Amino acid sequence: MSRRRPTALDLVDVFVYVVILGLTVQFLPGVLSESFVLTLLTAVLLKAVLEVVLALKTRVIRSLRSADAPLRRVAAIATLVLILPGSKLLVLWLVDVVFGDAVRLGGFFAVTGLIVVLMLARAGVRRVLAPRTPADG
Repeated sequence: MSRRRPTALDLVDVFVYVVILGLTVQFLPGVLSESFVLTLLTAVLLKAVLEVVLALKTRVIRSLRSADAPLRRVAAIATLVLILPGSKLLVLWLVDVVFGDAVRLGGFFAVTGLIVVLMLARAGVRRVLAPRTPADG
């Protein structure tokens, strides 16, 4: 696996994640971060985990689309079915291992909602920051 250098978009993603995490901590009592630094570090951890999960999902989807044998298709679908909830459990476990009781992201459904909001915010900000072409107006 090759290493890539962080880009400006990666930094923007982390800032977006910090804002979303901060708002979540502010308004949802089941979500806790004891300090801004922990919120920032949690955002960096989430960025890293979500990038790995997105890369893995992309590979599995590519494999699913190119699968010619039914067994390969079933295996790819089963892998996707495991990745989707497994990634949320991975996030909960990593946050617990790295930060202990200083950061809580709620349970499985709270983390699922949080990740959906993070990904939507990420997509929205990237869309706003995307270079415009003359055809866009």
